Amino acid sequence: MELNADFNQRAVVHAAQLDWIPSPMPGVERRMLDRVGDEVARATSIVRYAPNSSFSPHVHTGGEEFLVLEGVFQDEQGDFLAGSYIRNPPESKHQPGSELGCTIFVKLWQFDLQDRTHVHIDAYNRPQQNSSERSGILQTPLFQDDRESVRLERWQPGAMIDYQPSGGLELLVLEGEFIEQEETFTQYSWLRLPIGATLSAQAGPAGCYYWVKEGHLRYVDLDQLPGSVPKSKTH
Repeated sequence: MELNADFNQRAVVHAAQLDWIPSPMPGVERRMLDRVGDEVARATSIVRYAPNSSFSPHVHTGGEEFLVLEGVFQDEQGDFLAGSYIRNPPESKHQPGSELGCTIFVKLWQFDLQDRTHVHIDAYNRPQQNSSERSGILQTPLFQDDRESVRLERWQPGAMIDYQPSGGLELLVLEGEFIEQEETFTQYSWLRLPIGATLSAQAGPAGCYYWVKEGHLRYVDLDQLPGSVPKSKTH
């Protein structure tokens, strides 16, 4: 399966408008944002666990990164409330589920395969800081290495945003809204901009709060997926 699989193109999904698609596990449903592959895939999705649902134990050969959006996510490492930001590196394993139900934003198979760094952060309660480069923006750093920067950003009401990210950009709206290319992005709208693109946007009257990843599109490698047919790298 391929969905928004051309990483040289702008991609937009207004996820709140999508139907939920059942996963192979009862009670677990998905809204797919991008995907290359079938059940084992390089994928970006919003996943909803019904109360008392779970996935069978499994290994994340290519790593897993997620942000809990609603409810309480659970695995062997504990209970993770809304705002929990988790990075489970390649070769990590767990059995995810939720007694109360939850919704998460998750990215699979997008790590450096040598990465072994675990991250568990209460993202919503970390201090915010003013952006040193752009006015009207508060930032909460979540993760940074040589490949990518992951953070939360809050745009002040009506803020004008105009900058060229380094190595591509991806964001998911958590609260509020913004307008980009005359298109309105509201809660759970997702935008991916390719390398070289400029983000020109304006925050709505209540501002905008969103998750953002920058730089990672320099390292898209579709050949590392199991069973993939070798093809030229995107970058």
